[in-house]
Amino acid sequence: MEAAVMQFVVGKLGNMISNEAQLLVGVKDKVEWVHTKLMELRCYLRDADSNRITSALAENWINQLRDVVYRMEDAVDTFHLELEDECKKVPNSLDKSWFLNPMRVPGLHKLGKELDKIKREFEEILKSKNDYRIDPLQDQDIGSGAFDLSKRREVYQDVDETEVVGLNAAKKDILDLLLIHDETSTLPLKRKRDQETSKRTVITIVGPGGLGKTTLAHMVYRRAKASCGFDFHMMLSVSQQFSRIDLLRKMLRELDNSKLESCKDDVSDLIVKLKELLSSRRYLIILDDVWDTKVWEQLKDAFPDVQNASRVLMTSRDEKVAKSADHPKMSYKLKFLDDDESLELLLKKARQYQKSSERCPDDLREIAIHLSQKCKGLPLALIVLGGILSLEEQTHSAWERVQRTMDWPEEGIDCMNVLNMSYDYMPYDVKQCFLYLASFPEDHEIRANRLIKIWIAEGFIPQKENKTMEEKAEDYLELLFQRCMVQEVVRSPNGLIKYFKVHDLIRELALKLAREKKFHTVFSKAKGVHQSDSAYRRVLLESCGTQFMNYIDKMSQKTHSLIWFGQANNLSKFAEFRLLTVVEIVNVKMSRTTELKGIDRLIHLKYLGFKDCQYISIDCRCLSGRMKNLETLDLRSIEMIGWDLPNIWTIGTLRHVHVGVHGAIRKLPLKANLSNLQTLKWLETTACRRSQFPNLDNLLKLGLTTLGDNDPKWDGVPHLLKNLPNLVSLHIRANMLTYNDVYIPEKIIYPRELPNYCNLKTLVLQGGWSQGVTLEERWLPPHLVKLKLEESRLWEDPMPELGKLKSLNKLELHGSVYIGEQMNCPEGFPALQTLVLKVERVKVLTVGNGVMPKLKYFKKFGYNLRLSMPRELKHFERYNVLPS
Repeated sequence: MEAAVMQFVVGKLGNMISNEAQLLVGVKDKVEWVHTKLMELRCYLRDADSNRITSALAENWINQLRDVVYRMEDAVDTFHLELEDECKKVPNSLDKSWFLNPMRVPGLHKLGKELDKIKREFEEILKSKNDYRIDPLQDQDIGSGAFDLSKRREVYQDVDETEVVGLNAAKKDILDLLLIHDETSTLPLKRKRDQETSKRTVITIVGPGGLGKTTLAHMVYRRAKASCGFDFHMMLSVSQQFSRIDLLRKMLRELDNSKLESCKDDVSDLIVKLKELLSSRRYLIILDDVWDTKVWEQLKDAFPDVQNASRVLMTSRDEKVAKSADHPKMSYKLKFLDDDESLELLLKKARQYQKSSERCPDDLREIAIHLSQKCKGLPLALIVLGGILSLEEQTHSAWERVQRTMDWPEEGIDCMNVLNMSYDYMPYDVKQCFLYLASFPEDHEIRANRLIKIWIAEGFIPQKENKTMEEKAEDYLELLFQRCMVQEVVRSPNGLIKYFKVHDLIRELALKLAREKKFHTVFSKAKGVHQSDSAYRRVLLESCGTQFMNYIDKMSQKTHSLIWFGQANNLSKFAEFRLLTVVEIVNVKMSRTTELKGIDRLIHLKYLGFKDCQYISIDCRCLSGRMKNLETLDLRSIEMIGWDLPNIWTIGTLRHVHVGVHGAIRKLPLKANLSNLQTLKWLETTACRRSQFPNLDNLLKLGLTTLGDNDPKWDGVPHLLKNLPNLVSLHIRANMLTYNDVYIPEKIIYPRELPNYCNLKTLVLQGGWSQGVTLEERWLPPHLVKLKLEESRLWEDPMPELGKLKSLNKLELHGSVYIGEQMNCPEGFPALQTLVLKVERVKVLTVGNGVMPKLKYFKKFGYNLRLSMPRELKHFERYNVLPS
């Protein structure tokens, strides 16, 4: 990790020397000296990242060097802040060099003094380097070894991740306790019930971390969804950071969102409404990862017992949790895998990308037996070890090298041994990406594209000639998945990871390593400050309110990343953190509208993102060209004061701009520097009415929307699309408040003016089609992977034409997409894996034999839709439907 940190600082110093040499009056030689020495030390630190260094003295040497490198970065960033502040005082000045006199700019003098100290410390560190036998390591690159991530990503689509080992018997036992039909059961459900089993029952799955409790709960949940026995089912992650009000709100939102909107933020009010709604339903609620016996006591009043065999299923590491549940108490103690099951699971993961017909060679099988026995039947350890082996050559010598590293005693296996080994095997520049996973709360669902943008802003991702940084970051995340360090992965139709979670034990490893390496500091309402040293470079705030305010004076001079989850009373204070490069604010709901001010003072900011926030506003005029490093701006979930973000288009580093659809951008200046822009959502169609556009050659994703009037301006859209040669995702949205009067023209639905139309992979069309326009497969992009249609009001059944799209992986149809009552799929859909139907008028969907052969996920809304499916898809007919 240290090598990557140094690489980032080396880049900053290099840019400073090449771009600002004339400004560094009196300190240029010092900057160049430090830059040269950092270049020399990079390879030595890569050796440290490869874990060849084990002595305490060597570790101390690395810590000293890391601290000096951080100080160097802080000194450079502080100098730029003070320079920018001085320049702002004289707005009419055209030449910054006028200020660069030590008498006029105190920051230059301070930089020189700090560089003198750093130079002396570097000299001492360099003298002691040879004492620790640290040898330089050659550059590594992901993808240069025995595996190809892009090919594995393609193959992954055919790998069935739902296959498990050793849990089928446990699944059947739990289903029996829940009174759910198993596939082998012929006994009618009603005959299974008696007076005792009709009571609401709490069942608990107990076992140590990594044993597969959550996996088993997911298996049961999927079976429950396919059963007609329950009227409502839901799975909730509880975790250590338990929030009763948040869990109650999630349940009420799933049951009836309209009730939630009218509900006060009061626990008793939420419980009353939940109890009222659940009293008329047979329900299954799964509470996963319960740590405290108080959880059931605080939630049980929301789960009424109306003698209809409703069930609550909990998973926990603590047997005391099972004993805390109401009568009758049912606890299921999950067992470790036996030797045969352990070997089967290890080989399944280690050779999951081999041909199914290819038998494991005897010499590899012999090593696998020894390796599996080391894991003592713990599934998580076996899965992670299998991930390590899957990335090695499938040879005896390669697997034997892995075996030699597993030198811990046979007795007392700790899963952390295997997890640590997986971390040790990571390439040096992936390790810090892994550590960043500890910057998110336990059981948090992490959106991959947001994380990737943060990694880039942090400087973790190197620039490669043949790939964008986003593509390289996707490879890093894929590698973490291959190593089984991220789990519960959901993929987009193009095979890329969309979102994921991190297992508790893996997060514990990341937290431990992050503390050791002073990677970040965590402030938590439940646990306080996770470390008391000065590792404030990255700060994670978990619903801590004002608790961290005592540390602001220390943090504001050091913090470069601030990730804020949950409760916040002093949100505006983050503008005092002048060195920030990353600000991510998630699920923060203020008690009253709070305007964020002073953001334009954060000149180093690269990433500014908000997600699921309420009562937060920002004046668009404060987002100015002073923020010359800004790469990602995501304002979708906050209120924007003003329009068009007029002051940001001079920022040449912009890569991704997201605004709310109701605050769509109405104007793009002709001279805007947007050559690096990859994402632009949302742009109002009126902004397209001009003969010229900024340079948007690298734009990949575009969202267009109309105003609220009944005569939207579409004229410039075809011309805009002509100037987007690399577009892969197009989202067009007619104003949905007045969609009965707004029609999307045919030339927009079929934008054949787009030069590389065949490259378009995702197309979303929301709004009515002009009368007489029909859906024709021959006019749609030939390699379309995802298609969503909403409120199209087609006069002809679209399914026969859509079935001809050979690459279509995901199809969503919403609202009045078709005015008829019956849709038929007589043939086709060869690649479709996901089908989502939320149709209003359609009453019958008929699917022919052999149609949709790869369908894995099907979701429908509304009680009126009836399915007629072929034998191989019959199980989808049993799915409970959700009210629309």
